[in-house]
Amino acid sequence: MTRHIRHAALFCALLLIALLVTATRLQVFEAPTYDDNIANRRTNIARYGQPRGDILVGREPVTGSHDTGEHLRYERTYANGPMYAPVTGYASQVYGTSLLEHTEDGVLSGTDPLLSPFPLWNDLARDRNPGGDVVTTLHRGAQEAAYEGLAGRKGAVAAIEPATGRILALVSAPSYDPSVLSGNGSSVARSWKSLNGDADKPMLNRAVRKTYPPGSTFKVVTAAAALDSGVVEDLDEPTDSPDPYRLPGTRTSLTNESEGCEDVPLRKAFEWSCNTVFAKLGVRVGARRMATTAAAFGFNDADLRIPFSVAESTFDPKVDRAQLALSSIGQYNTRATPLQMAMVAAAVANGGKVRSPYLVERTTRASGATVSTPASRPVRQAMRPSTAVLVKELMADAVREGTGTNAWIPGATVGGKTGTAQHGLGNSGTPYAWFVSWAQGDRDLEPKVAVAVVVEDADADRGEISGGGDAAPIARAVMEAVLKSPSQGRG
Repeated sequence: MTRHIRHAALFCALLLIALLVTATRLQVFEAPTYDDNIANRRTNIARYGQPRGDILVGREPVTGSHDTGEHLRYERTYANGPMYAPVTGYASQVYGTSLLEHTEDGVLSGTDPLLSPFPLWNDLARDRNPGGDVVTTLHRGAQEAAYEGLAGRKGAVAAIEPATGRILALVSAPSYDPSVLSGNGSSVARSWKSLNGDADKPMLNRAVRKTYPPGSTFKVVTAAAALDSGVVEDLDEPTDSPDPYRLPGTRTSLTNESEGCEDVPLRKAFEWSCNTVFAKLGVRVGARRMATTAAAFGFNDADLRIPFSVAESTFDPKVDRAQLALSSIGQYNTRATPLQMAMVAAAVANGGKVRSPYLVERTTRASGATVSTPASRPVRQAMRPSTAVLVKELMADAVREGTGTNAWIPGATVGGKTGTAQHGLGNSGTPYAWFVSWAQGDRDLEPKVAVAVVVEDADADRGEISGGGDAAPIARAVMEAVLKSPSQGRG
């Protein structure tokens, strides 16, 4: 009898072990398979069953959650949605997430393991933490100035703190309100179709996802390459540059918008944006050295994340001499995002050092306790510090006396470079107006902000578009906002 009881007990123990093994396999190891099954509505019900964490600018949230009382209970809301859409992206119950809503989804939705009180707690308890918050690096005043400056126009603005790489402003116009995509009703589908069918592409983040010919703003890079390589040793020495300049190996002559560019020193050539001087300098520097310098500034980097991906800005090293001449003035197939050109200006302002840009200051639990801060990022030396001093001088001269006077700010030193980039078949498209700049208050120890502005403005009269006239005033407003309240935006 005792033996039968022992056998029965052993059999029950084996059944219990088998049950535990099966339960562990289903609830831990195979749980993701069931979670991801499209027939499993519990995942979505749980996902939208609690408020989503917020994205903050300074200490103020620019997102929220609305209780609908439905199965998918909480919908995302946005404050000043169009202004912050190029940063937040959207969080839709139908179409998923984008931009920060996507890259920081684990924190915002409460599924990030770092939010758990103990390792593996969520997996074992099958529980979800309250959504955490994402504190951005944005400067509210700079973001507002950029957004208002582009009102009614098509273009983008990016602003960076040169010494750190913190992104202070990121604006794209036209924009859209992400809240129209938040829910799951028929209006969401209509909004999605309308936004994606809009010829002006309001959902395109022009600041980081569109590349443009940078035009004459690229002359900052060419000047740095010429000085670093020793092609130019003195800003005030004649450059032996003809006007017009025949592109090597062709019968095509390059001309200037300004008069008096023949054989002018680099200082005057930069001040008045002489195409002929910089085209010839690029050829003298050579394709390899030009490409190396461009790469040091951030061009040809397909892996940049801020934390969402950034379109690759490109400088082609495999060009002939005529193509190199055009590439060196930001034409041919040279392309750049506004963020990349802000990085160029920031490098000049920061002694030649390029700090990788980033958008997230820190993530926190719902209680406010810090979960993570940005990891250390590599620093590139785009040019020698002595070269940066000279290029900084060139940019300051361009604002004091050249094409960038509309960016001048009382009580500050401002450096800038205008650009009017041709594009389209036979350069028939309406030119893009560019301006890149940096600013340092008279009482500041270092430059506080670097900015890039591009204005597409396809409806404007072709002859009225210029970097100094269209883009520089926007850059000035952004720089003024930062200089007046430099600490704003830190959480």
